[in-house]
Amino acid sequence: MLNSVPEKGSSIFREEIEMGTFRRCQQGLSGGAKAGISIGAIGVVLLLAGLVYVGCYRNKTQKVSLLRSEDLLHQYGHGPEGSTTVKAADSGRLADGNSPGLSGITVDKSVEFTYEELATATNDFSIANKIGQGGFGAVYYAELRGEKAAIKKMDMEATREFLAELKVLTNVHHLNLVRLIGYCVEGSLFLVYEYVENGHIGQHLRGTGRDPLPWSKRVQIALDSARGLEYIHEHTVPVYIHRDIKTANILIDKNFHAKVADFGLTKLTEVGSSSLQTRLVGTFGYMPPEYAQYGDVSPKVDVYAFGVVLYELISAKEAIVKPNGSVTESKGLVALFEEVLNQPDPDEDLRQLVDPILGDDYPLDSVRKMAQLAKACTHENPLIRPSMRSIVVALMTLSSSTEDWDVGSFYGNQGMINLMSGR
Repeated sequence: MLNSVPEKGSSIFREEIEMGTFRRCQQGLSGGAKAGISIGAIGVVLLLAGLVYVGCYRNKTQKVSLLRSEDLLHQYGHGPEGSTTVKAADSGRLADGNSPGLSGITVDKSVEFTYEELATATNDFSIANKIGQGGFGAVYYAELRGEKAAIKKMDMEATREFLAELKVLTNVHHLNLVRLIGYCVEGSLFLVYEYVENGHIGQHLRGTGRDPLPWSKRVQIALDSARGLEYIHEHTVPVYIHRDIKTANILIDKNFHAKVADFGLTKLTEVGSSSLQTRLVGTFGYMPPEYAQYGDVSPKVDVYAFGVVLYELISAKEAIVKPNGSVTESKGLVALFEEVLNQPDPDEDLRQLVDPILGDDYPLDSVRKMAQLAKACTHENPLIRPSMRSIVVALMTLSSSTEDWDVGSFYGNQGMINLMSGR
C-alpha cells in the first residue's frame, strides 16, 4: 500500500504533478534571478566606472583651465618654499566680449580688495584721481582702509605682467622697494601699492614747478636705488632681475628717499646662472648691448640701466638726447658722457654736462666720481661691470665723503675688476 502508485486522474496524482511543476519553476526562477543580479551588478560597475572617468576628466579639464595663467609664471621661475601661490583662470575673453577675469588667486601677505571698494576710493577711477600712465595701465590715487594708496589698473591682456609683479612684490620686502598692499581681479587687473608722495626721478629732473634737486639728495637717491637693486640681485633665491630700470620707475617719498617700482617685466634666474635668453622688453636707451642684440639677461642688465640713471642724475638729460635740438638725430647719454670721460682732463667738458639748474652748487670731485661709476656700470662687457653690492659700497663712500676712491682704477686692476664684478 505504501508502494502503490496513484492512479492517473486521481486527485493525489494531480497534486503531485502540480507540486513537481512548482518546484521545477522555483528552481528555474532562482537561476534566472541569479543571472539577472549578476548582469545588473556588472552594469552598475560599468556605470560607476563611466561616472568616475567623466568626473576625473572634468576635474582635469577644470584644473588645466585654472592653472593656465599660472603656467605663465614658469618662465619667471619659482620662489622659495612657502612663497606666493597663484592659481588663475585663463584671461581670454568670452564670446560676448566680456572678460571672465581671474579666479582662485590666493596670495599670502596681500589683501584682496573688491572692485566696489577700489571704485569708491577712486571716485570710479576719475581723471581727477589719475596720477600716472604706464605701458600696462593707468595709476590712480586712493585712500583705502585709512591708508594712502596708488592703484594700477591693468587690462586683462597684461596678465603676464600682473602675475609677475604680484609674485615678486608678495615675496620681496625692502625699504627701497615699493610695497604692495593688495590686488583685485574683478573686471580688470588691479595692483594696490603704497602711495609714494613725490613722484619719480624724471619729474624732479625734467619737470616744472618743482624745487631743484640738490646734489646731496641726488647722491642719496642713487644710493637708495642701488640698495633696492642689490637686495633683489643678491639676497633673494632665485635672483630677480628688474629689466626696466629707468628714472620713471624710481619713486621718491616725502623724505626724498628712493623706492624701485614697476616689476611687471621682472625675470627670475637661479642662483649661479650667469645669463639666460629671453624676449626683448624694456626701454631703449637703458638696454645694454648684449641684451639689445642677443636677448641675454643677467643682473648686469640692471647694472647697465642703473648707470644710465646715474648719468641722468648728473645731467638731468634723458637717456636718448637730441644734440642741439635736432629732430632727426639722436644720441645715447652713455655715448655722450663717454666722449667726455675718455679725455685726459675731462673736468671742463664734464661741467658742461652737469644739470644747469645746479649752477655751481655742487662738488665737481663728487660729480666726477659718480660719472666714473656710471661709466663702469655701462661698460660694454657685462663681466667688467660692477655688482650692485659694489655699487652700494661706492655710493655709501661718496655719500659720506670721508674716504677717497677712484672708480677709474677698476679698469687698471684685475683684482678690483673681479671684486666689482662680484667674482
